[in-house]
Order: sequence, then C-alpha cells, then structure tokens
Amino acid sequence: MERLGTGIGWRPEIADAVERMPGIDWVEAVAENVCPGHLPESLERLRERGVTVVPHGVSLGLGGADRPAEDRLAALAERVEALGSPLVTEHIAFVRAGGALTASPHLEAGHLLPVPRTRDALDVLCENVRVAQDSLPVPLAVENIAALISWPGEEMTEGQFLYELADRTGVRLLIDVANLHTNHVNRGEDPAKALAELPLEAIAYVHVAGGFERDGVWHDSHAHPVPRPVLDILTDLASRVSPPGVLLERDENFPEPAELERELGAIRRALETGAVERVKTQLLEAGSAATRRAGATGPEHGDALGEGNAPGRTREARGAESELLAAGSAERPREETRAAGGRLLAGDGAGPRGEETGAVGATRGAFDLPHPSEGRAARERLGLAQAALLSALVAGTPVPEGFDRVRVGVQARALAAKRADVVAKVAPELPVILGEDYRTTFLGYAQTHPMTDGYRRDALTFAEHLLSAGRPGDAQARRELREWWLERSGPAPRSRRPVHRLARATRRVLLRR
Repeated sequence: MERLGTGIGWRPEIADAVERMPGIDWVEAVAENVCPGHLPESLERLRERGVTVVPHGVSLGLGGADRPAEDRLAALAERVEALGSPLVTEHIAFVRAGGALTASPHLEAGHLLPVPRTRDALDVLCENVRVAQDSLPVPLAVENIAALISWPGEEMTEGQFLYELADRTGVRLLIDVANLHTNHVNRGEDPAKALAELPLEAIAYVHVAGGFERDGVWHDSHAHPVPRPVLDILTDLASRVSPPGVLLERDENFPEPAELERELGAIRRALETGAVERVKTQLLEAGSAATRRAGATGPEHGDALGEGNAPGRTREARGAESELLAAGSAERPREETRAAGGRLLAGDGAGPRGEETGAVGATRGAFDLPHPSEGRAARERLGLAQAALLSALVAGTPVPEGFDRVRVGVQARALAAKRADVVAKVAPELPVILGEDYRTTFLGYAQTHPMTDGYRRDALTFAEHLLSAGRPGDAQARRELREWWLERSGPAPRSRRPVHRLARATRRVLLRR
C-alpha cells in the first residue's frame, strides 16, 4: 500500500490555511463537493506541489440493499481521474432505502447509517463492494462509521465483520479511530477488541476527528478538538501496525490554523508513542523466539541468560526478528482454514449454496459468492429492515421491534438538525429570507416531509411547501422566497437580460389586476 504520511481534510473554508501548513503530505476532499471540470484552484496548486489528493465519497450507500447506482460510480471514477488519485474511499453505511425492491416510498437519510452486522448484510455489502471495485479505476477503501443506534440480532462484532469483508473482497480499510471511540461510548464496544480482530495489513489509512458527549451519547461532530481517548486508540493501533497514512478531519467550526497544526502535532506524537511500543513488542517476541530455538538445539548455543555462544544467539535473534517482521505484527492465528480465493472451509456459518455442481458451483464456492436466489432474498430482507428503520427516523412511523426507542429518537432529531444545517449551506438565501424563523420552520416541515432526493432538491421542495401554504406571513419575505424559487426550480436559470426581466415584471403587474 502506498505510504501517504500525515494529512488533513481539505475544505473550502480552510483551503488557504491548508496550503500554508508545514508537513502536510496529502489531503482528502469530499468527492461530491468536487466538480471534475472545475477543480478548486487550491487543490490544483496542492497537486502541482506533489500533494496527493484522495476523493472521499459519502453517497454511494454501499451498505444499502440496492446495488450501487451506475451514475454515482461513474461520477466517483471521474473525480478519481481528475484528481490523479492513487485510491478512493467510501463508507460501510446505507444512506437511502425503499423503492422498487421493497415496494415502498424511496427515502433519503442525508446521513451515514449503520449496517446490521449479519450474514445477509455482509453478503450484500460484499457484492456491492465488488461492483464498485469493477467500476473504479483505482483501489477502493471503505470506512467504519460511527453509530448512535445498534441493530437487534447482530451476528458479528465490528472487527469480525470488517475482517470477513476484507477477506472476501480484497477491499482496503479506512479505519476511523474516532468512530471506534463513538461506538465505545454509544454501543459499549471495546476499541482494543476491534483492533485485535481487524486485518491490519488491509488498512489504507486512518481518520482522526473530534466530537462531544451530551446526555451519555457521543456525537461524532467533526467540529470539536480531538479528545485524548481518540488519540489513545490511535496509539494502540500504531502499536500493532504502522498505518500508511493518518488524516485529521474537521468539517465545521474551524479553529485558527495554529490550533489545527497543534492537533496534527498531537496525532504525530500519538503515532510515535505507538511505534515505540510496537518495536518493543517485536524485539521481545524476537528474543523469545531465539530463546526457544536455543533451548531446542542444546546448551552450547546459550540459554535464556545469554550464556554460551553469544554470536550464535545474536544470529538466532536476528533471524527470528526478521521472520516476525516479514510475517507482520498484524498476523494472528485463525481457527478456520481458507481456500486460495478466501472462502472459509470451516466455521464460516454460511448455509448451503444450492444444488450447483461442476465449474459453476466450484467457482461460486471458491470466491464465497452467494447463489443468485440467495442474493436476491438477502437483498429483500435487508431492504425491508432498512426501510422500516429509515421510515421511523425520517417519516415518524413506529420504531421497529428490538431497537432502543430513546436512541432512535436521538438519531431522528440529529438527522433533522443536520438536514436543516445542510440545506442552509446549499441554499444560504433561505435563512436570510426567513430570518430567525428559518430553523423552527424547517424542522416543522421535516417532521412530515422526509427527504426523497438530495439536499438541493430538498431546499426547493421546502420553499415550494411554504409558498403553497401562503407563507411566510410577511409579504416582502414571501415575494423574495417566490423569486428565489422561480430562479432555481426551472430547467435552466432565468435570463438576466433587461428585456426578459422587464417582461417578467410586466407579467407580475398584470396578474395582480
């Protein structure tokens, strides 16, 4: 895997500061916010300096029941090509549900939601990842996400789920240590156990970010300083393996550049501390291996105290250490035996694959591919479960059985709040036109109008909803909102030519008569 070094998430708000920061080896840009034909000048300058830019997707929905959309994959591939990136990343999450697969209304979450750690979900995710891998021009890495809620009936831990995913698809992993901390607080999961179960050799790079705790719930905000527990998890990871790259994420509430540089310094120190522990462990294990070998070959080669032929003992220690390093500190014993294609030969928990025989059945078995009928059934079961949960979160339907109702309520409010924030960003005129009433008005609208498309469409639908209800009450504000909506709701922006503006004004006057 290519060594990336230390990086930071590139955002327009801190673009100038990022360019001036010392020691930045690479940056990550949200793929959906980059236009391939019109790259931001800041990114162009960074690329000219040899700074690697990695596109980070947020909308594929690889963990959803539907296959990744061809147009989304094509758009992501186009951004990879435009940025000259060595890899591309996405999330292990679902972001939409419903539609033809479940014969229910299509719903958008506008946020990354957790995938159940079940065999059905893993089969679907693996197939979706393979589809994405076939469509993208560079290697794909997928990220573990933070979650407020837990799925009932999960069959694997996070580490086991990620291990199986990487083993069956060869996909790289983007490990977010802040998300491991979030899941520790919110779901009681042990970060050290997750790290111990991960295929560390599959790590492409690592995310580090801040958040905050409120009422016993950790919110992965990317808007607060990186806390000590997150740095401690990073140190633990670095004590096990040297990650190819580490990146600081910050999405809003940006501090002064000096503060970001201090956070990057803390990240580097956490890595260094972990590296020291890793080397100590390797040397101790190498020494133990040499001692065992010396004991097996007789006392003339020395004992555990180093007596006898000291030069021979040194060669043994060096040989053991070389073997240890070649195998990688991430190696761990596995109870299962695997075929060359990665299929579990024992203990995989998979059911029968049907009655196929011959080459077709052998190929399907070697690569652990589900039978088509099983794959369709798994997608339908997963689709129904995800649609029920998302409907409860954004449409106010009953909470599915087995979920924590309080946590679902917290997640629902968080989704609505994020929706209001993002709409205000993509349509900054709306908070200006509506003033202090914007947020209350939008949250009221969101309770009965789930998002069915992207945020820009959501902003237009919100404005249309207000206008159809004769709102806002202030006539001037209503006229401004109508003008804003008309300007953006057509197939193309309205002409600014004086003659066309005069014609529209005349029409408005005539309509009032």
